[in-house]
Amino acid sequence: MLLIFPPLAKACEPPAGIARLAGFLRGNNQKCTLWDANLDGQLYLLEQKQSPVDTWSKRAWKNIQANTQALRSRKLYTNNDRYQRAARDVNRALAQSCITTDINISLADYQDTKLSPHKSSDLLQAADEYASNIFCPFFQQQLTKLLSLQNDPWIGISLNYLSQAIPVFVLAGLIKKEYPSFKIVAGGGLVTSWLRSPAWINPFSELFEHLVAGPGETPLLKILGDKTAHSHQAPDFTDLPLDKYLAPGLILPYSASTGCYWNRCSFCPEKAEGNPYIKLSSEQIMEDLHMLTDEYQPRLIHFLDNAVAPSLMKRLIREPVGTEWYGFARISQELRSLFFCKDLRKSGCVMLKIGIESGSQNVLDAMDKGIHLQLVEESLTALKQAGIATYVYLLFGTPAESIVEARQTLDFTVRNAAAITFLNLAVFNLPRHSAESHTLELRDFSTADLGLYSDFQHPLGWNRKEVRNFLATEFKAHPVIRPILQRDPPFFTSNHAPLMLHE
Repeated sequence: MLLIFPPLAKACEPPAGIARLAGFLRGNNQKCTLWDANLDGQLYLLEQKQSPVDTWSKRAWKNIQANTQALRSRKLYTNNDRYQRAARDVNRALAQSCITTDINISLADYQDTKLSPHKSSDLLQAADEYASNIFCPFFQQQLTKLLSLQNDPWIGISLNYLSQAIPVFVLAGLIKKEYPSFKIVAGGGLVTSWLRSPAWINPFSELFEHLVAGPGETPLLKILGDKTAHSHQAPDFTDLPLDKYLAPGLILPYSASTGCYWNRCSFCPEKAEGNPYIKLSSEQIMEDLHMLTDEYQPRLIHFLDNAVAPSLMKRLIREPVGTEWYGFARISQELRSLFFCKDLRKSGCVMLKIGIESGSQNVLDAMDKGIHLQLVEESLTALKQAGIATYVYLLFGTPAESIVEARQTLDFTVRNAAAITFLNLAVFNLPRHSAESHTLELRDFSTADLGLYSDFQHPLGWNRKEVRNFLATEFKAHPVIRPILQRDPPFFTSNHAPLMLHE
């Protein structure tokens, strides 16, 4: 089976999903091949000859090899100005590779000015017109090699992000037209969101033999004809070009759980989709981590969990794997303890991503976040004192927030600025099928049948236009907050942030 991770996503670490599937399939006597078409596709575009006309683009293309290599060097991450210039120049070159098309590409996104990933008709059009897509020659070139080595008819495609949707359908259209003997199964985060929508009616049966919601290990084995029960297997990154990712050393992604152990926050997509919380045992996690670090010698471990459980943190403290790590965490009683945070730092933790969302207790309570601001502030202080960086996520425009509460979040951020290393600011999107959506006056963003979110009339008049204006004129402009935002690595954001800390 050929397992494909398609464009376009950040190409700074190997794709966890197909590596996890490979470990499971190979551990259960099934052969498979991995292809990171995302990394290879971006490098392919950056290798195409261009004739830029403006000064910036000329510089970017002239230095493309030096800059991509610099992004793989630790030295670059010691100087934020040099890092920012290299990243922006690589992004400029990548964007310019599509300048004559309807496509806008960056190191983190793919957008088509004529086709929408929210419309099934547009995705089917992308499949029909695959030959006109900028990735088509690259797909054809690589598939000719890869499929000639395949002994079975199955191809698995991992579709996690909206930025991958159109390239996936280009790829599927090409396969169905030029390699009709092969069958396609698609899974991943975006496919799961589609399938778990109450309104889902499959418009893609002519392209995909199977669509899989949630973890794909067992469904894939059944599709391949093996219906017996099987045990967990560690991810397998064999076949992936581990020295080519745009990072200074291997960042190894690992999932200790799926779903969220809290799973109570209002308007949460995980809750709206009914994704269950499933966690590996601590013994299995540690066995995996020790095996993976011994085999691959990663520079950094990236925990992909919605929140690293306190029980896993305690196990990592007792049994460190010898490699630095980072991931999402919920504010908890453990994190208010300086002693715990110092032990966590000794375990290798260099950064925690924390969804605080608001500096208003009323908003947090309305969202059922289950945290108190005093605990948040004490935890931020303890993490700072222990030497653990924080990447704080704030969310504006939720139904319980007005300009008053937004300014409370501004005050909270200024008050705790010394303990906040990085910031992510987002405007609230209402999951289309969340249980709480019936309490609001809805208005669709569009008539797109695959849309994941609905627009709504804010009950307090705090609509998206007002939120964006506040962020631009008050929040981002604040002299204490502006330097925090300027530290954020462009395009790679939290994936590169921990690399900027201790070099």
